[in-house]
Parts: sequence; structure tokens; C-alpha cells
Amino acid sequence: MRTIALSISAALTLAMFGCGGGGGGDAAPPSTPTAATAPPTTFAEQVSLGQKLYSAKCASCHGAGGEGGASAPRLVGLDKGALSLDPPASSKARRAQFKTAADVAGFVVKNMPPGGDAELKESDYWAILAFDLHANGVDLPHRVDASNAASVVLHP
Repeated sequence: MRTIALSISAALTLAMFGCGGGGGGDAAPPSTPTAATAPPTTFAEQVSLGQKLYSAKCASCHGAGGEGGASAPRLVGLDKGALSLDPPASSKARRAQFKTAADVAGFVVKNMPPGGDAELKESDYWAILAFDLHANGVDLPHRVDASNAASVVLHP
């Protein structure tokens, strides 16, 4: 259970932190997959959608593998500092601890991507989080959402 909690911590940061994708310039931004009419109903469906959304909206800042970048923290690799309990000293926006998946989600939905131009629905953020959890070796028996995220403990 402790391993799951630690892995979830790293994945949650990745999952929720979209940087908006695109590299600037005059090129049209790539089309972004979104949850069609209904959000995914299983964790596996969330992971699948989340992978597409992460590639389109998060990877340009957080790296294709969640390794972080010059202006964005690592989202994968708890042993390398991903999703730490306390905000990094260099953090410009994060002030709260990440004790649970709900803490991470609350921060990400309000702050990611920087500038607020993500065009992401709340269910899209949960899908990205599920993908990040999966990328950190965490597979849940249910989808992750607002009804259960507080029970997903990252740092006991």
C-alpha cells in the first residue's frame, strides 16, 4: 500500500499538469483529444485518454516521459523527486502539500497549464492523472475522480 501511495504521488503531478502543448510560432496547435460526451468509466479508459491528452497538452513542458524540463517539474519517478510532499523551494505557484491525489488535482485544475489556456474539461484532468499514475506503476481497480481522490494517499 505504501508503494502504491508513493507511486501515486509521482503520477498525480504528471497527470494533472498540462503545459498547453504546442511550441509557439504561427503553426496551428494540434487538435486535442477530449472526453467526448461522457468521461471514461474505467481506469484503463482513463489511462488511454490521458495518454493522448498528456502528449498534446503536457509533454511539451514536462517531457514525453514525465522527466520534467527547464520550466516544469518531473512527474514520473518518485525516487527522483516527482510529486514531493512539500512544494519545491523554486515553485512559483505551488504552496500546499500533496498528501493525496485530491491535493494534486486541486492544484493542477486551478494552475495548469500556466496562463489557463488548456481547453481541458475536469474529466480530462482526471484522465491525465490516471495516465500519470499508470506511468508510475500504479493501476487502480476503479477510475480516479473527485469522489475518491482524497482516499488515494500519496504521503502518509
